Amino acid sequence: MKPLPYKVRLFNRILLIGFFIFLCTHCVFYFFSSEAPNSYLSTSNYESLPDAPDSPLVPQADLAITGKLPEESPIDSTHILNQKDVYLAKKIDHLLRIYKPDHALFLIVDAQENEILAWGQRSEGTIHTSPTFLSQSTFPAASLFKTVTLTAAFESKKYSLNSPIPLIGRAHSLYRFQIQPPSDYKGNTVELQDAYAKSYNAPMAIVGYDIGSSSIKSAAKKLGFNQPFENNIPEQSSMIIPDTGYGIAEVSSGFTQSTTISPLLAAAQIRALLKQKPLEIPTATNITPYAPTKSKPVFDSLFSESTYYGIKEAMKRTVSHGTAKKNLSSRFIARRYREQLDIGGKTGSLDGSNPEGRYEWFAGFAKSRLESDKGIIIVVMQVHKEIRSQPATQVAGLLINYWAQQYLDLN
Repeated sequence: MKPLPYKVRLFNRILLIGFFIFLCTHCVFYFFSSEAPNSYLSTSNYESLPDAPDSPLVPQADLAITGKLPEESPIDSTHILNQKDVYLAKKIDHLLRIYKPDHALFLIVDAQENEILAWGQRSEGTIHTSPTFLSQSTFPAASLFKTVTLTAAFESKKYSLNSPIPLIGRAHSLYRFQIQPPSDYKGNTVELQDAYAKSYNAPMAIVGYDIGSSSIKSAAKKLGFNQPFENNIPEQSSMIIPDTGYGIAEVSSGFTQSTTISPLLAAAQIRALLKQKPLEIPTATNITPYAPTKSKPVFDSLFSESTYYGIKEAMKRTVSHGTAKKNLSSRFIARRYREQLDIGGKTGSLDGSNPEGRYEWFAGFAKSRLESDKGIIIVVMQVHKEIRSQPATQVAGLLINYWAQQYLDLN
C-alpha cells in the first residue's frame, strides 16, 4: 500500500495534537470551575443588593456601598404649583434636576396671550423658587443678535433670503480679512438664510458692515435694546455699536460680550416677530418683580410685512437645515406632533462673566399649523462651566413635546 504524502501526514498530526490539547484544556477547566462546599467563592456568603432604579438622580456609588438609597432632601414645590401651567412647570423642574446645568433659566410663554405659562431656574447647585434670571440683563446675547442684523438687512431692502454672501475663511471665525471681500470676488458664497440658520459669523458680519451702524441701531431699538421698561422689568439690555470700523462686524455677528439681553426680552422679541406685532413684554400674575403683571406695546416697534416673512422663514431654516436641526426633530418631538408644528428660532453661544461660564441659548417658537391660536415661545438659557449639560436645543425639543401633549388636538 502506497504511503500517504508527507504533507497529508503532517496535517493529520496537527489535527490530532490540536484535538488532544482541546480535550485536556476542557477537562482542566471543568475540574477547577466546580465549587467545593463552603468555598470562599460561594455566592451564599454575599447579600444581594437591590437593582439600581432607572433614574440619573440616584448616587450610584452610595447605593453600591450601602445597599440603600440615600435620603433625598424634600422638594419645595410651592413655586411650581403657583404657575399658570403646573404640568409644564413640573416638567421644567424635572429637566433641571436631571441635567443639572450650572446655571439655567427655562421659559415658556403663550404666544397668543403673551402670558408666562411656566418657568424654572437652577443656579449654584440648587433649584430656585424665584426666577431672578428672568429679567436680569447681564447675559451676553451672543448669536441671538444675528436676528437683529437679519431684520435690519431685510428692512434695508438690499437683501433677501437667497442673497449670496461671500464666505471667506472659516465660517465661525471673525477676522478683518473675512469681512471686506474685493469688488470682483468670485469665491465661495452662502445664502443669507443659511448664514443665519447655521450661525456663520463672517457672512453675517459682512451684511452688518454693509448696511451700516444706523440700520442696526434702528432695528435693535425696535426690538428693545437700550430701551428702559416700566419699573425696570426687564432690566435694560445693552447694545453698543460704533459708527464705523470693525466693531460693526463684531456686534452684527454677536461676537462680543458687550451686547447683553435678558431671557424675558428674548421671549418678547420672538413673539413680536412671530405674531407681527409691536414688542410687548410677557406677563405673569405672581412673580413680581421679575415679570410685569400688565404690559403695553412698545411704541414704533413694527417692521414691514416682507421683513416678518423673511425672519420667520430664516428661523424655521435654523430648525430644518441649521444649528437646531438635530434636536428639534422627531428625535425629541413625537412625529405626530412634529408634523403639526411650525418650529423656528435662533441658537447662540459665547463666554460671559455674570455668572461666569459658557452661555448657550435657544430662543424660538412652536406654532400649530392647524390652529392659529395655539403656539408657544421658548427660551432656554444655560451657563456651563467645566462640564456641559444637555444642549439647549434638546431641552427645547422636550419642552415642545410636553406642551404638544397637552394642547394639540390630534382628532
